[in-house]
Amino acid sequence: MSAALLHDDSRSMLSTILTEAAGPLYIVNPSRETISELVSTLQGVEDAPTVRMLADERALKDVMDDFLVASTAADLIETEQLSLRVLDDVPNHSIAVTPETVHAIVEIGDTASGLGTEDDEFVEQAYDQYNTEWSGAEEYSLRTPPLSRVQSTLESDIGPETATDFDSVLDSLTTARGDGDGLDEVTISLLVAARNGELLYDISKWGEDIGLASKATFSRTKTKLEEMGLIDTEKVPIDVGRPRLRLLLGDERLENADADELATVAQSILAA
Repeated sequence: MSAALLHDDSRSMLSTILTEAAGPLYIVNPSRETISELVSTLQGVEDAPTVRMLADERALKDVMDDFLVASTAADLIETEQLSLRVLDDVPNHSIAVTPETVHAIVEIGDTASGLGTEDDEFVEQAYDQYNTEWSGAEEYSLRTPPLSRVQSTLESDIGPETATDFDSVLDSLTTARGDGDGLDEVTISLLVAARNGELLYDISKWGEDIGLASKATFSRTKTKLEEMGLIDTEKVPIDVGRPRLRLLLGDERLENADADELATVAQSILAA
């Protein structure tokens, strides 16, 4: 075994492994924290190797429930920097395997370490094993659209002001789950649409078209936010058919908040 790659956290350890890897990298049975950190770290590493992640399906689902992680992962998948497949048999260990090295990933508290070896025979055996497992593994179905597509289509289909506000809200969040720790992507979309006086029809059609959520989900979330006083609506007559609903912010505290404060204010109202 070589000297350990001891770091203060998972991100710095993963950054070291990614920077030093010369070929395709297998990440096997990562923890939920490692999955999240890998997606974030991989996005920021220049000339990083292709990462093939073999993970427990439950762990993947839990992590990808966070829109911030899932949409970034979708971008990495689209550019072929990352692939996700499901482990049939989940091992007890978590490892990173390249053509040159094998690192056992060890996390204790907030400290992370990669205990590595460069033994040619052992590395070759490990790489061949996970290359074979990868070939037979089922691809993980990530239904979240890439963040870059969300941002670009929001700007083109709805408007640059709404797109800028959407980015500001995301930048202010550490998670976007809608489980009390953060607002989900549909709630964020509706809030920034209301901040800019957009039509419910337009924002829900956009969301459904890009695969963010169905129109029914947008409608249900709108009703919930309206009942809780976060948004309001007004009818806008059209030439043919039923009037459409314009979204408006329903609370003075939201109206007075900057875009990067919108999430914090909305969460405080929801928690009251």
